[in-house]
Amino acid sequence: MDCLFCSILEGAIPSQKVYEDENVYAFRDINPQAPVHVLVIPKEHIPSADAVSAVNSGKVAAVFEAIPKIAKECGLEQGYRVITNVGEHGCQSVKHLHFHVLGGKQLSEKMD
Repeated sequence: MDCLFCSILEGAIPSQKVYEDENVYAFRDINPQAPVHVLVIPKEHIPSADAVSAVNSGKVAAVFEAIPKIAKECGLEQGYRVITNVGEHGCQSVKHLHFHVLGGKQLSEKMD
């Protein structure tokens, strides 16, 4: 499998780690869209939110349990946004489920 995020997990591609546990890995986005822009991924390869099932939903739950810890570690006490993209029209650039955690400033209400 040729997956950028799996390569990051294997250590073949460097990243700026923010958080890690047995199910979740989080690292700084190389093209940040906000002062704080962290990508949070399950360690298990799940292609997108469309592939979440009863079999792997526990791994996704672990991601959402980790996100508040990550946000706190990143100083996002005043709030943050969590986004995932799905498929071509959703602009999913890496086919490994990931969540963008954005914050560090007042974010726009407009999402375009």
